[in-house]
Amino acid sequence: MKIQETGQGIVIEILVKPKSKQFQAKIEDDRIVVFCREAPMKGKVNRELTKEFSRLFKRRVQIISGFTSRQKKLLIADVNVEEVREILSAISQSRLCD
Repeated sequence: MKIQETGQGIVIEILVKPKSKQFQAKIEDDRIVVFCREAPMKGKVNRELTKEFSRLFKRRVQIISGFTSRQKKLLIADVNVEEVREILSAISQSRLCD
């Protein structure tokens, strides 16, 4: 998993797979793979990502790179690396879904 600490928060890299049956995040081959329900049209996947990750981390989350790509970088504000690793390891233990 690529986790980088910055002055504004933590940046994580994810791979998005749209048009899935349910929203789910997994760790595969040391990568964060996120399955989104929405189709990649008019920013729907990006909105779903920021909403679901904000709920998961209970913090403000924004996309900083990859707006039109499957590979994205998310900035999670006001959190430390240990907390991010803890939440992401919980994702790998179980699945994140609505």
